[in-house]
Amino acid sequence: MTRIAHAWAAMSRERRIAALAAVALLVAMFLPWYQLQSPSHRGASGPIYVHDINAFGDVSFVEAAIFLVAAGVIAMLLARAEERRFSLPGGDGTIVALAGGWATLLIFYRVFDRPSGHGYPVGIEWGFFLAFVASGSLAYAGWRIRHGERPEAPLLRRARPAEKSDETEMLAPRPASPPHAPSRRQTTRAPRRERPRYPPAPGEPQQLSFDDAAGGTAGE
Repeated sequence: MTRIAHAWAAMSRERRIAALAAVALLVAMFLPWYQLQSPSHRGASGPIYVHDINAFGDVSFVEAAIFLVAAGVIAMLLARAEERRFSLPGGDGTIVALAGGWATLLIFYRVFDRPSGHGYPVGIEWGFFLAFVASGSLAYAGWRIRHGERPEAPLLRRARPAEKSDETEMLAPRPASPPHAPSRRQTTRAPRRERPRYPPAPGEPQQLSFDDAAGGTAGE
């Protein structure tokens, strides 16, 4: 009971309406749905006995589907109230609205597919109408939830170790590149020695080359 009380306190108004509608749908299945008539052992001249049966008095796929719909909605709402993380296509509101609409359609179908009365008319009791109202309220609550809920955040994909290393390398600051060092091929060139101007300009001392000096010596 404590768990249900905490879950009820954590629900929003629309989710509480959906939970009440689902519980009412389950309860209505145990109430009178059909009225059957059967003759007494005396035959046609004797009195006719009238008795009521609930939804489980003549079980078919319709009653089984309605029961699963109501129980599934209650389980989903309790899980959401306890903050359990799971994703549903279309969101919680869409699922609840579809569940209520499906249950309403099945109950309406059961109006035309009543249990066999063995030649006697089969009436519909008040529990049947209560189930119809509960299923319609469930569909309405789902529509309200769908318009009031926020879209779910997409699930983040876990990065692999290789991807983490790549991201770390991309985000890590790169060290400053060292100053450009001269390569081995680059050598320091000696300063180029300028050749003396020939003939020398006026006022400059005349510098003789080795050939001139040799020629002058031979001429002497």
